[in-house]
Order: sequence, then C-alpha cells, then structure tokens
Amino acid sequence: MPGPLAGIRIVDVSAILSGPLATMMLADQGADVIKVEAPGIGDLMRFGPFRRGNLSAFFANANRGKRSLVVDLGKPRAREIVKDLVRRADVFVQNWRPGAAERLGLGPDDLRAVKPDLIYVSISGYGDSGPYRDRRVYDPIIQGLTGHVAVQRNPEFPVPDLVRNVVADKASAYTVAQAITAALFARERGAGGQHVRVPMIDASLAFFWPDGMMAHTMIGEGVQTGPTLYEIYRLQPTADGHLIYFAASDAEMHGLFRALGHPEWCGDPRFGPIEGRRLPENFQALGGLLDEAFRSWKTRELLGRLVAEQVAAGAVLSLEEVIADPQVRHNGAIFERDHPAAGRMREPRPAARFERTPAEPGRPAPLHGEHNDEILSELGISEAERAALRAEGVIP
Repeated sequence: MPGPLAGIRIVDVSAILSGPLATMMLADQGADVIKVEAPGIGDLMRFGPFRRGNLSAFFANANRGKRSLVVDLGKPRAREIVKDLVRRADVFVQNWRPGAAERLGLGPDDLRAVKPDLIYVSISGYGDSGPYRDRRVYDPIIQGLTGHVAVQRNPEFPVPDLVRNVVADKASAYTVAQAITAALFARERGAGGQHVRVPMIDASLAFFWPDGMMAHTMIGEGVQTGPTLYEIYRLQPTADGHLIYFAASDAEMHGLFRALGHPEWCGDPRFGPIEGRRLPENFQALGGLLDEAFRSWKTRELLGRLVAEQVAAGAVLSLEEVIADPQVRHNGAIFERDHPAAGRMREPRPAARFERTPAEPGRPAPLHGEHNDEILSELGISEAERAALRAEGVIP
C-alpha cells in the first residue's frame, strides 16, 4: 500500500542535513524526491567519515528513498532541466545562502512562473534579512545563539558545552517537513502555492523554547519561580556507575524515596509534598540527601527497585547497547539491509506508524547521479540528447 504522500514529487537541491533530512522523511512517507546535485563532489556529506563504496554514513542517513540527478546549475541548459522538473513537481526545497537562488534564476518568482501552485521552501541560517543574513552558518553556531550551549552544564563542572549532535539542523529539518505537509494540505483546500521560509535560528529557538526558556517566558512581577529542567536534568552517580531517573509528581517522588530505602521522607513536610520541595532551601537539602542515597546502591539493583516503584528510570547505554536494547529490538526501530555499493547497513525505521498508509523506508541512498538517465528520460530527453548534454558538460 502506498504511503500517505504517494503522488507528491519534490525537487530537492539542498545539501548537508536541514533540507535532506526533511525530504528523506517525506520520501519515507511516499513522496518521489529528486535530489539535484552538482558534478564532482555533489553534497559534501557524501565524503564524510565512515564511508564505503562511495557512500558515507552521514549521507546515507539523510538521503534514502531519493533519486539522484547530477547537473551543472552554472549552465543555462541545466537550469532549464530543473525548471522542467518543477513543472511536474509539487515542492522545491533549497538551503542556499540568501540571494543565491535568485542569481541562478531559480528563485520563488522564477519557479512559480512555470508552476503557479508550487510549494517553494527556503531554508537559511538566519533569514532573508537582518544583521546576520550573509554570515556562513553551521549547526554549532546556531546552538550557541539559541540557548542550547548555555544550559549544557553539569552542576559539578559548570562549563558550557555543545549538544554533541546536530540538534539545530535536525530541529530545522523536522520543522521543514511539517511545514511542507501543512502547505500541501492548505493547497488542497484552495490556498494555492506559497513560499515557506525556515531560518535555522528560528527553528532551533522554537525547539529549545518550551522547557529551555521557562525562566524567561513570563515578564514582570509576581512570578512563582522554581527549578528549571536544565537545573534538574543530570546523570546520577551510583556505587558503580550512573543511571538516569526523573520524578515529578508526589507519587513518583514517594516511589523514589521507597526505592532508595528512605520511606520516612514521604511524610517529611519538607520533602513529601510538592509545595515543600519547591522551596529553595528544601530543594537543596533534598538534593544532597538523594545524592548520598544513590551512591549507596549499585546501578542494576537500584534500577530494578525504581522500575518496581513506577519511577521513570533508565540505564546510560553505550551506542552499541542502544542497538541491542530489548525495547528497540521489539519495536523494530532499527533494521538492516544491503546497499548495492556500500554493503550491509543499519538504518532507523520511520518513527511514525500509519495504520492505513504505511510509511516504509525508501530505497537505499542513491549514488551520485545514479538516476540521471532515468529522470532525464522521464522528461523526454532522448539518449542522443543526453549524449549532447554530456559533451556540453551539463551532465556528467
């Protein structure tokens, strides 16, 4: 059965992660995504580490389910080919620096002239205007500007640190994927095509905001304060390692106290009711008592006691242990298959499970220009014409 986006075609000229990951999610949901790349290297992530058979892990993890077309957009004939693709498409996605698309003649006005109801998506670092408009940008820069780095502090070693994965790019990708489906839905209701703009700084800040900016949401006097989540979140040392727990309600806190062997804390007015725990002096006192109690238990034994008391708790898994985790395996969250060039690979299954229109992992990530002949043939470009295009350097 086809996925929920079957019949939708996306022309994707984006690179790295913010655009490619977004369009890969849509490909998993059934969209036909044509990835347009330049000759030579193409998407820089093709040449990342952990590479085999001319395919890197990073590229493979953001580009499955797509077809690859390689054309030199510096040549007018290549740009005409892209416009011809757009005539038959629903969505165009680019994450070039502001102004680059317009200089190529592939801006929103240019493409809507050939496809009036096109959903045109621009992903940028900072937006189309403003003091940072022309700055180069990568994920860690956006992390620093949107609060992620400021709260990455272990209280015992209060030095800020980066989130050690590309969280800003991925927040942008999920924002883009949702925005595209919303724009397509609006088009079905008669809104027509539109230009969707997603600055990474905005997407990352919106992703961070719900919990990260709790202390900076309400303005003025009379705000009842308390600990923020970034002050509470931490690894908890045990007698032989670490574990992670989180207890919010009174019932969960009382379960925590019992699991640690201190049921008497449940009736202590400083610690038992949430009103007592919210007071700064009690919060600090309880923190010290909890730390001492945790350090008296071995990790495995205490984890079993916490689970038995219905307290949210878990181990700190290595990356190898994540792959082998029984719940991950039960869910089928990771699957294996053979890539024709790169060999055996692991991939995550699409997280959203559709009852009637299943989203299945698309074909393996394409090799550079793998589908040139296939796509150009669909545009009516004959074998002889393709040979001429190769001679002119329009295609490799």
